[in-house]
Amino acid sequence: MQTDYLWVAPLAALVLGYLLGSIPFGVILTRLGGAGDLRTIGSGNIGATNVLRTGRKGLAAATMLLDGAKGGVAVLLCEWLFPGTALFAAAAAFLGHLYPVWLKFRGGKGVATLMGILLALHWPCGLVYAVVWLGLLGVLRISSVAGMAAAISAPVSAALFSRFDLVVLLLVLCLLVLFKHRENIDRLFSGTEPRLGRKHG
Repeated sequence: MQTDYLWVAPLAALVLGYLLGSIPFGVILTRLGGAGDLRTIGSGNIGATNVLRTGRKGLAAATMLLDGAKGGVAVLLCEWLFPGTALFAAAAAFLGHLYPVWLKFRGGKGVATLMGILLALHWPCGLVYAVVWLGLLGVLRISSVAGMAAAISAPVSAALFSRFDLVVLLLVLCLLVLFKHRENIDRLFSGTEPRLGRKHG
C-alpha cells in the first residue's frame, strides 16, 4: 500500500502542474480584450511578446505576469498539497505552457513561465533570471536574446547558489527554451531578428 502511494503524489503533481501550466493566458486575454486570435497575429506565438504586437501593452504585461504566476502557483500549490513534488510540478507546468493540450500542443516559449517556476523553487535564482531577462530586454530590445540568456542563467545561478538539486531540471528546461527559439536563432545568425516594436519574430 505504501509503495503504491509513492506514485500517487508525483503523478498528481504532474497532472495538476500540467493543467495549470497549459492555461493559454495570451490567447484568453487577447480574445477577451477584443484583439483577435493571438495565433493569427505576428509570429503566432502565445506569449507576451506576441501580445505586444497587438498594440495592447496592458494585455502584454498581464500575459507576462499570468504566465509567470501559473508556473509559480503550480510549484507552490503542488508542494503544499503533495510535499516533495515541487520539481515534478515545475517540469509539468513548463511542458504545459510549451505544449498545451487545448491548443493542439502548440504553446509558447516558456520564458515568463520559467521565471515564475524559479521564483517559487528558489527566489534568488528567480531574481537573477528576472534581472538578466528584463535588463537585456531593456538594453537590446531583442526579446529572443533576452529570453535565451535568462534561461541559460537559470542552471548557472542554481549551481552558484549551491542548489545542485535544481541544476539538472533547470538545464533541461533551459535546453527546451533554446529549442523553442530555434527559428529566432536562425534569424539572429542571418541578421533578420527584429527588435521589439517591429513586425515579426
